[in-house]
Amino acid sequence: MSGTRETMYVETRVPLKEVMRVNPTTIEAEATVAKAAAHMCRDEVGSCIVLSGNVPIGIVSEQDMNCKVVARDLKPSSVYVRDIMSTPLITIELDKTVGEAAQMMIKHRVRRLPVVENGKVLGMVTVRDLLGVANELNEIMSDLIVINREENYAMGICDRCGKMSDDLTPMDAVMLCKECREEERLR
Repeated sequence: MSGTRETMYVETRVPLKEVMRVNPTTIEAEATVAKAAAHMCRDEVGSCIVLSGNVPIGIVSEQDMNCKVVARDLKPSSVYVRDIMSTPLITIELDKTVGEAAQMMIKHRVRRLPVVENGKVLGMVTVRDLLGVANELNEIMSDLIVINREENYAMGICDRCGKMSDDLTPMDAVMLCKECREEERLR
């Protein structure tokens, strides 16, 4: 169990600034949902941080638009972002880690966290961003495990001489018996 904790510790110590997307899409609270949707399409994102002046006050997502506008058969150009945004806005400070972001997402049941410093939005981190870090680190760990493994001995037929052996070892992508391995080393 401690091995799992150590791996998680490594994964969660990644600074947020290494994985966040900078300059997230923002929209004024007085804008229409149609304008917010256009901004999201332009930037190929699933949400906009809602601002009042330069102060972040909420977030509007594709889900907000679908459930609060489209499902109610309302016209996006006549609904304001302020009326459908999700509040309060849950944010995370720039100096936090991937692990702290994941814990906040779990605690607040959100999939996106605006990254702030001194109240100013600098970036956005999503569940997908965090999963990407975890996946990349898991692949690296898997490769390290493979190269750190002791040689495996297997039973079967030697790929070089065709004889049965209970001491086959992979060498240059083929399984070789002890005699063929020794011949290979002498070459």
